[in-house]
Amino acid sequence: MRFDTADKKPKLYLLLAVSAVYAAAVAAMMIRGGKGMGLPISVLSIVYLCAAMALLLRALLGQLRYNPYSYNTIYYIGFSLFVLSMLVTHLLALVQMADGGDETVSLGVFLNSAKVYMLYSAPFIAVFSVMLFVSNVSLLRHERKRFVNVLAMLAAVLMVAGEVFLFFVDRYASGSQREVMFHDLAVNLFACLYLYFECMVIGAIAANVIVVRYTPDRDKDYLIVAGCGLRRDGSLTPLLRGRCDRVLAFYRRQQEETGKPPVLILSGGRGADEPRSEAEAMKEYVLSRGVPEQMTVVEDASRDTLENMRNSKAIIDARGGGKTAFATTNYHVFRAGLCARRVKLRAQGIGARTKWYFWPNAAVREFLGLVTAHRLKQAAVFGGMVVFYALLTFLYYR
Repeated sequence: MRFDTADKKPKLYLLLAVSAVYAAAVAAMMIRGGKGMGLPISVLSIVYLCAAMALLLRALLGQLRYNPYSYNTIYYIGFSLFVLSMLVTHLLALVQMADGGDETVSLGVFLNSAKVYMLYSAPFIAVFSVMLFVSNVSLLRHERKRFVNVLAMLAAVLMVAGEVFLFFVDRYASGSQREVMFHDLAVNLFACLYLYFECMVIGAIAANVIVVRYTPDRDKDYLIVAGCGLRRDGSLTPLLRGRCDRVLAFYRRQQEETGKPPVLILSGGRGADEPRSEAEAMKEYVLSRGVPEQMTVVEDASRDTLENMRNSKAIIDARGGGKTAFATTNYHVFRAGLCARRVKLRAQGIGARTKWYFWPNAAVREFLGLVTAHRLKQAAVFGGMVVFYALLTFLYYR
């Protein structure tokens, strides 16, 4: 499968229509059928969840062909796993149906779906948290002890704490039906919050793996190298040297295969603690590796990834445009691609490797960058989930 080959973004109108038909059918069965409708509703729910999962996977493939660097890619991956967990739970509920379960069983499965997803994913969270913690300890042994270098450790603690909190809080509920209902509402909303961020974490990791493993066609006119800081003496850090080496490998391979090497756009400004711009340092490095000066362009005004892409696009447009790729570190490829698409630059990324203990903490920083951007879209998705669980709670106790 190739990226950027589709002209239309996939839509979920069919999934919305199927969901509306399913909800109407279940409501009619509960109102008219009453007791004894548990089995038919459960079977209908399984059919619906199979259709929903198929439509989400279809949308994911369509999104990769249209634009892999999108929040939709994260959502389709993360929520496909969530739908799968509900499907498994409904299949297990069929056993309960055989013992005379009523029509509220299927509703209960949806109501508790966030909590059940946390239960299913608990082993993954435990292993993932241990990996984050161990890598962070190793990072602190090699790098300076700064707050940004303990983010993975904090994330590991918070993820485990969330699972433990739900386990203890969800076990005890007493009092009137109204009190129990509000207790369950609070628990479900907490699980909903955890579910959202867990789907985002899993989706973001998977999306970045997909785009990192993708190899762009070697027919590019331009290759953007995103800067990331210099040493105090103005030389390249290992991270930035890795990006330059990765782009040099692509440059030489394309030159060998096509006879037409791409122009290297070296993008990075000068920070307050840097003796020169990152772009100038990168240019010096690639020239020392045999790249002709006329095949390089210096962009030394950008201060972050978004400006890397915006300023580089302006250079490309001024030179008549052309096929473009960008190079950055592996954990940063997906978010860099998001920045490129934000400024209407259609480009695929290539990722440079980094030390094993460095990328987990850096990946957490990238994730924080993802969840703090496009806040309106994320608020709409999370708000819809909150309304869904609140309505289900009141309906279930009614």
